[in-house]
This record gives sequence, structure tokens and C-alpha cells, in this order.
Amino acid sequence: MSASGKLPFVAEDERRKTLRFDSRYLQSAMYKHAPFDLALSYSRAVMGFLLLQPAPRHILIVGLGGGSLSKYCYRYLPEASVTTVEVDGNIIALRDQFAIPLDDERFRIIHADGAEFIEESPVEHFDVIVLDGYGPEGLPEQLSSQDFYDQCAAAVRADGVVVANFVESDGRRGLYWSRLRTAFDDQVVGIPADRGSNRIAYALKSERWPPRRTLHERAVGLEAGHTINFRNLAGRLLSALEAEPSAI
Repeated sequence: MSASGKLPFVAEDERRKTLRFDSRYLQSAMYKHAPFDLALSYSRAVMGFLLLQPAPRHILIVGLGGGSLSKYCYRYLPEASVTTVEVDGNIIALRDQFAIPLDDERFRIIHADGAEFIEESPVEHFDVIVLDGYGPEGLPEQLSSQDFYDQCAAAVRADGVVVANFVESDGRRGLYWSRLRTAFDDQVVGIPADRGSNRIAYALKSERWPPRRTLHERAVGLEAGHTINFRNLAGRLLSALEAEPSAI
């Protein structure tokens, strides 16, 4: 059970299954006809990390939800190992309803606190860390403290990226952003999702963002093997970098 006492449940219609804690907000969604595709705009924006780290070997995802990002990375990035950490055992118990694959040599779901898991991880161990740990009461303190973001910076490799999902209506979003900037020496930029109230932040340990031509070439190459409009993502990322790298 979540810290709020709310149990997750599955709702569905003809097209989609959704994971919810209440009737107002959905946590995750899955197309019934295409369970490995990304049904929500914010999750497609999260995958923009491939423009910054196009060949990740080890991806860590904090927050399972309906497993959309975990499944997508497993299916479309066959050279990568995907580790997902989820604190709520009731969410993990729903994995079959969302067609989440069984654990194998490069895919595993771990029932644990994400902050503790990252703190105990080796230094510079992950190529990508995805932070998507919102629960029914918002983003938990242990997944948004300065110490947590500092630990993320330590756990990601020198050429790696941390990508975080923030909800625009969260009144503490500015504080989270400030902490993320501190952890990554201001090497952070954010873009809004195409739809919804999410904003995605990308944080680099490197002091240099890829140039325009590199981002464009990567976007074109990625679209050959994915179901995401990476050229659109690259354009929005470039616009954000050129407009104000420190704004979200």
C-alpha cells in the first residue's frame, strides 16, 4: 500500500488499461492493441534521453507504475539492461495486467525504496537514470531531496543522463528543479510534454550538450527503430537550450 493508504487499481475501456489511485488522475496507461508502445505524451518525452545518450548499457528506472517505460526500454533497446525499482508491492503485483515481462538476464523489477537503492549503488554505474516516482500524494521527500539528487549524480556515468518527470501543478516543482540544478552544476534543461501537465528535465554530468547537427542526426537515426517522433523532441530540446538553459 502507498504511504497515503490508497491502493492502486486498474481501470479500462475499449482501447486502454490505466493504473490509478483514484478516479481523477491516472498514473500510467497502456494501449491494449500495442502494450509496448507509449500511450502518454510525457513518457515519450522521457525517452528523449536517447538524444543525449543514444547507446545506454544500463538503465535504472525509479517508479514502475504500469511499466510503460520499463517495457519500452526492454523492447526497443535490446543492448541495454533495464532495472526498475518500485517501493509499492501492490503496484508490482499488477505487472501481469500490464503485460510487463518476466525478469531475465537484462530485465528486473526490484521491490525497494528508490532512494536507498541509488545510495547503495556503485559510483558511475548507470548510463541513464529515469526518475518517475510520483505517487498518490505527489513526489515523496526521499525522491526529491538534495541528497537524493546528489546521489543520482554520483551514480550516473560521466557521459550519462538523469531524466526526471515533474508535474507542473506541483507547488514544490521549483524547489525540485533548484536541487537538481545544484546536483548537476546547472547542466539541466526542461521541456513540456506535448499534452498534459508534465515537464521533463534532462540533467547531464558532461559540461557540453550535443550540438544541433548531432541531435538532428541522432533523431533521424532513432526514428528508424522507434515509435517516437524524435525530431520533434530534438527541436523542442534545442529551443529550450537556446531560450534559457536554466529555466523550466
